[in-house]
Amino acid sequence: MPTFAAVDIGSNSVRLKIARLVGKRLREIHEDREVTRLGESVFRNGFVSPEAMAHTVRVLRRFHRAIQNAGAESTRVVATSAMRDARNSQAFLEWVRSATGWEVEIISGLEEARLIHLGLTSATSLRGNHGPALLIDLGGGSCELTLSIQGHIRETVSLPLGAVRLTNEFLLHDPPRKPELRRLQGFVGREIGRIARRIGRARPRVVIATSGTAESLAALAHGLYKTKGARSATVARGQMKRIARMLSERALPDRRKLSGVGPRRAEIIIAGAAVYAELLERCALASFRYSPLGLRDGLLEQMAAEYDRGTLSRKQIESERQDSILAAVQHYHVDLEHASQVRETAMRLFQGLKSVHRLPPEYREWLAAAAMLYEVGDYVNRNGRHRHTYYIISHSEILGYTPEQRQIIAAVARYLGKSRPAVAEGPMKALAPENREPVRKASLLLRLARAMHLGRTRALQSVGISVRQDKVRLGLRARARSSVDLELWAVEKEAAYFREIFGRELSAAAV
Repeated sequence: MPTFAAVDIGSNSVRLKIARLVGKRLREIHEDREVTRLGESVFRNGFVSPEAMAHTVRVLRRFHRAIQNAGAESTRVVATSAMRDARNSQAFLEWVRSATGWEVEIISGLEEARLIHLGLTSATSLRGNHGPALLIDLGGGSCELTLSIQGHIRETVSLPLGAVRLTNEFLLHDPPRKPELRRLQGFVGREIGRIARRIGRARPRVVIATSGTAESLAALAHGLYKTKGARSATVARGQMKRIARMLSERALPDRRKLSGVGPRRAEIIIAGAAVYAELLERCALASFRYSPLGLRDGLLEQMAAEYDRGTLSRKQIESERQDSILAAVQHYHVDLEHASQVRETAMRLFQGLKSVHRLPPEYREWLAAAAMLYEVGDYVNRNGRHRHTYYIISHSEILGYTPEQRQIIAAVARYLGKSRPAVAEGPMKALAPENREPVRKASLLLRLARAMHLGRTRALQSVGISVRQDKVRLGLRARARSSVDLELWAVEKEAAYFREIFGRELSAAAV
């Protein structure tokens, strides 16, 4: 049974979860976490301190041993807000690489929110919810808010409202003085005010909070108000307001004595409680419910989906990718009907020419994405539009794809003009060596698909594909009272390049 490991290098703590794929579901076999405060110095002066680096690396070495002992086939290591902000993040990444061999991926706030959403939607509790849901993940450096409807992300925002960041910035005394609290509340209120109206309009029926601060607040609510289950307590708006006030009035030694808070969490919980109190108040939310699921679970679900296409999370990821691509098509004013026609033809070529191109199965999806997005560069300028397309795809937040996958999709869409993919070219150099030849092949399939819709008149009804030894023949069937002469001319222009890439003769005719 395949085993996967996920490591979350957060601004406040570092977390590990290892799970085994049993049937179509993940089963947790090991979990570990430790507070290292990686972001504390970052939010003060822009640099990760050597002490925080050393502490975090020691913890990661422990995680590495646990992962080896569990026999995990795949490990994914991500870093969040602190590493996004740190000016010396590269030094830390190199240290981790030399100590563990891991390549750490610094993910954006939006990708962080998507993975948390994936981890939660894989749980029955959220999958069965048919009304709007708001997901809140308040970490050490940022707060990710995601509106979800029937498992589809409708909106995501990342706010600089992490508990460590806010504590360092505003709370200079313990317990904090009233002017400090007013400044903290003013800043939090301003940030939440940016999205409060949108959240209010959505009227979430369910509000789910993840991560350590929410866990501690849920435990406090359970102890103070006898709510059900400390690990899944629902915290009402009035309760949250009273908890935030109570915490702000207590000194650190007293906060550490509170059940469920913990000695290190007590140092930053005043700021975290202020954010939750303001969120519930400003957005008119009745309560939130804590969930132990989060970023690590989303990472594990992503790895399981890539291993086995039959998992429930695979369907969720495909849905997220489709939603994100359609959003990009709309944003960049791409002709959706034309893009869909090119994609359908590209898929027909991918299937009909399998014995010729021999591409890995995952390239089918990446080719489909490139077909939908190859015209996004026109939004910037038709001059140099293919270069613009590459830049937009490789740098945009197309959810559900890793940075490497976005680079592959971007490179497939890049070479539809006069230039050809060469190793010395920037987009090709950015790819792993094993992906360069597949990208050349996939890009040529996209060139052919686009050629068959060159007139943009829906003249093509269908395409037949015949492969005979060293010859490939494409039969283009026109719709009634239409002509495919332009499309045949465009396909025949690709014959020499087709012979160069695939070593086969290409011909096309109307049928």
